[in-house]
Amino acid sequence: PMFIAFFSWWYGRGWQQVVSDFRPRILSVVNGFSVRQLLKTLFSPWKRIITQPGRSLGERLRAAGDNAFSRAVGFVVRLFVLLAALLAMLVVALLSILEIAAWPLLPLAIPGFIIAGLVL
Repeated sequence: PMFIAFFSWWYGRGWQQVVSDFRPRILSVVNGFSVRQLLKTLFSPWKRIITQPGRSLGERLRAAGDNAFSRAVGFVVRLFVLLAALLAMLVVALLSILEIAAWPLLPLAIPGFIIAGLVL
């Protein structure tokens, strides 16, 4: 009965659990990289480095240039982090799909490895 219970769980609730874990895995990557926050602050200055404009035109132009540069740096850094998050999501998705596809075949691997061990 234990053998039958294992297979009924493996091909029933176990497989359903593996499939239902797909979305939470992707969401954990999204939350781990704080994708929502990165998208909200994509054009924000880097580390809140802001130059306050002075009174003269030269000081104002310099402050505008500094602030534009800070925003550009912030944009580039956040963009690379978002690309890393996308890559991580793709890797997690591919590995999860591979797990879902391999799940029904894994119990067959045990006798296969035993036979391969005897033959080799």
